[in-house]
Amino acid sequence: MNKILEVRDLVKMYPGFTLDRVSFALEEGKITGFIGRNGAGKTTTLHSLLGLLHPDGGEIRFRGEDFAACERDARQRIGFVSAGMEFYRRKKLKTITAVTKSFYERWDEDAYRRLLGKFALDEEKTPEKLSNGMKIKYLLALALSHGAELLILDEPTSGLDPVSREELLEIFLDLRDGGKTILFSTHITSDLDKTADNILYIADGKIRAEATLEDFVASYRLVEYAQADPALEAKLIGPRRSKNGKTALIRAADAGEIPVTSRAVNLEEIMVHLEKEAAGE
Repeated sequence: MNKILEVRDLVKMYPGFTLDRVSFALEEGKITGFIGRNGAGKTTTLHSLLGLLHPDGGEIRFRGEDFAACERDARQRIGFVSAGMEFYRRKKLKTITAVTKSFYERWDEDAYRRLLGKFALDEEKTPEKLSNGMKIKYLLALALSHGAELLILDEPTSGLDPVSREELLEIFLDLRDGGKTILFSTHITSDLDKTADNILYIADGKIRAEATLEDFVASYRLVEYAQADPALEAKLIGPRRSKNGKTALIRAADAGEIPVTSRAVNLEEIMVHLEKEAAGE
């Protein structure tokens, strides 16, 4: 595969937490979902990729070059979109844009104007007059207008109503089909069920899984049971209470060896059971 970004043995140490030798690669022209609970290391990883913090070890390569050596050019080619980004609430969008574009050598004013029309954005409005969904569209317009090839999306659909979320997911898919690469961090795993090609799962500062979405989901099954006999209990991953008893993951390879039926799972079910297992509860 063509790798637009490679992370090798990334380390960042804080009191009480360590990002521990994190390694992964982003496949060009694909959407990679980045999942893990709060405090798992997602934000630390993303900030390292964006140059917002200095790792204690490891290597980040953008298009085959060391990020530190090509940081100026890489910043021109990477766009960051976050639901938590703050604006000058009472400044008009056209004023914010005028400042933003001064930082980018490859700014394309024609592309920006097309995106304003596509996303139905009014430059005369201020951020405080935009819905959360429109704020994300504005950030996308800025990122795409400076020629971003890699988009890092941090909780972009957080707090949106279902219709606005679906609109944004369609935009992300269109961007992927147009050759953009997307790293999509979110707690709304159903959004990744609909859009992601690949999955990164991080827990306790370590990458626990890196796979295609299809392979990751297919590697587990869900069982529902009232009481586990020894043959079943030995295979269970992260048992949890449910309305009618208990549920747990099993590895798909073990499905034929247990005394109860199993069914397919989704990302949310995998994550909550793996986190229960990791917590040792």
